Amino acid sequence: MIKILFICHGNICRSTMAQSMFAYMAEKNHRKDDFEIESAATSREEIGNTPHYGTVQKLREVGIPLVPHRAVQMTNEDYDYYDYLIGMDTANIRNMQRIAGGRDHKIYKLLDFVSGIGRGRDVADPWYTGNFDATYADLTKGLDAFWKYLQAEGLL
Repeated sequence: MIKILFICHGNICRSTMAQSMFAYMAEKNHRKDDFEIESAATSREEIGNTPHYGTVQKLREVGIPLVPHRAVQMTNEDYDYYDYLIGMDTANIRNMQRIAGGRDHKIYKLLDFVSGIGRGRDVADPWYTGNFDATYADLTKGLDAFWKYLQAEGLL
């Protein structure tokens, strides 16, 4: 089983959307039982809150079921438990490394899996822009590339 934790600042927009999208990808590809997929925040600001209405609306618009979720914060123990801890932006990565006590071999930025243009960029943060379409587009590119990475590694 491949254990994945998607992480953003508050765990109500990007990481929750990524969790739902990747769970849907796994189900569509008949690989649901190969994964444990969760999401978390680097901050405590939204702990206990449900996904942002923009995330809910965008997923509904594209026909992807929302994974039932309430925001939680990443812990040091998550680093030991999960195989992949995938952050959405550079600030997330720094905070993830801090929470993990400086360990970072399992920490990735999602768009680093994308080759060519877009590699290394941050996933658009709809909290500031309100543009959930841009976030969805970034996540689609990143999650597709991550799926291909897992296949290339012989994990799928």
